Amino acid sequence: MTKFVLGIETSCDETAAAIVCDEGRGTERIVSNIVRTQVEEHADYGGVVPELAARAHADLILPIIQQAFHAANLVPEKIDAIAATCGPGLMGGVLIGMIAAKTLALVHQKPFIAVNHLEGHAQVCCLTDDVEFPYLLLLVSGGHCQFLEVYGLNHYRLLGETLDDSAGEAFDKIAHFLGLPYPGGPQIERMALEGDPERFKMPLPLKGRPGCDLSFSGLKTAFRILIQKMAPPSEQDINDISACLQKGIADSLIDRAKNAFAMMAPEIRQSRRFVLTGGVAANKIIQKRFKDFFEERGFQIFSPPLSLCMDNAAMIAWVGLKYHLQNIHHDFSFSANPRWKLTERRREDREPKEERSVV
Repeated sequence: MTKFVLGIETSCDETAAAIVCDEGRGTERIVSNIVRTQVEEHADYGGVVPELAARAHADLILPIIQQAFHAANLVPEKIDAIAATCGPGLMGGVLIGMIAAKTLALVHQKPFIAVNHLEGHAQVCCLTDDVEFPYLLLLVSGGHCQFLEVYGLNHYRLLGETLDDSAGEAFDKIAHFLGLPYPGGPQIERMALEGDPERFKMPLPLKGRPGCDLSFSGLKTAFRILIQKMAPPSEQDINDISACLQKGIADSLIDRAKNAFAMMAPEIRQSRRFVLTGGVAANKIIQKRFKDFFEERGFQIFSPPLSLCMDNAAMIAWVGLKYHLQNIHHDFSFSANPRWKLTERRREDREPKEERSVV
């Protein structure tokens, strides 16, 4: 019997809803996947403004959910469960998506499933490439940067994470300093095609230090100071800075990957599988560097398609489906957590209260 799960994602600046299904015998697919980005709302600021993001989510969430049902040719009564990102992310946005999901679940008497946004990124490759557990994962995006060992649903070991800014944050902020449009990552990659990646020598964060933790705040500051000294940079300066920034971030990620390779558990080394995901994983230079690094060491490398590397609701619906098939659901008192760590023990269903709130 086919099972359908609706997923809702509103943790940052994408308002998204998707429906995935399990048709039995291990056959799962995306039925609909609707994403509305907020690039226009945040373009003038060079980054995401939480208050503006929350307001946009509030305006968009119901039309996006309706589009997801329309694209799937389904009605809410046919859904078996409803999942939503409940963290980590910007609190205002997370609350809007979570409340929408709880409300639909209450009205239509469907189970509610709280999903960790990072688990969506960590697991979506199993939908697109049927990747088997365990595997080594690098999640690198605008808000997160982590090396993880993935052993299964809700079973992770953190090897290292950013101590300050993420790689995507560095791309966006340097692009803003250069006067490039938001989002900065694709703009930096485009300008870097005509740039010299060796022109400016910048310090490599944490180079030579043990562990897999990352840091990009120092690199961001170094480039900001360089740009201020040029005041203003020429077009070729912008190209060269873009190429050097891209190389610096890739160098830093690979330097930490060497440590992750040395630290990985025997099961991961034996599996010889590596997954690269998150919005920054769309960068072709970073993709190639990791492909070369891991293939030289005999690993298979997987990366979801671009539409699923970026924030989306299909990954939330997919994780929700997996929990639903294990009969794991959550009470409506489950709270949003803007700092919900992927390696935290999953909070189990709470006992229903006499007066339950959807918040």
